[in-house]
Amino acid sequence: MDLKATIREVPDFPKKGILFYDITTLLKDPLAFREVIDRLAAPFVDMQIEKIVSIEARGFIFGAPLSERLKSGFIPVRKPGKLPADKIDETYELEYGSDRLCIHEDAISSGDRVLIVDDLLATGGTVAATVNLVKRLGGEIVGTAFVIELLGLKGRDRLDGVPVTSLLQYD
Repeated sequence: MDLKATIREVPDFPKKGILFYDITTLLKDPLAFREVIDRLAAPFVDMQIEKIVSIEARGFIFGAPLSERLKSGFIPVRKPGKLPADKIDETYELEYGSDRLCIHEDAISSGDRVLIVDDLLATGGTVAATVNLVKRLGGEIVGTAFVIELLGLKGRDRLDGVPVTSLLQYD
């Protein structure tokens, strides 16, 4: 299946000069969505993944069904103020300013085999922050998985050798 054909390209969104890859058109196609989950799961089926860590909010769309498929726990990484129990946070830099991500302190046990999942790898800032959160809790990061990778932004370079799997690449 040609998954790129199911993704709508929206020029000048969210601002002029940006070409946005809209996954909502992929999501509304049940065969394409199933194909994405199948392809994301395939490299990890025999890797004894214990936890899928997904990043708010679109990462949840792919992380939750992937955790069911791999028989793994699902761990959300959220923006500040969204998690109710004790948590740790990580600050990361944006183009203009900074932001934070949080994870519950008890979400990952030392030695848990973790796969980090998100919809998009662009500059790598949010994923690098998530990698740091998982490491701080003692998780063993088996890899990262993305539906789309924007190669020109070199996000994988920020992940310090953590393996990257991406289904679709754009320059």
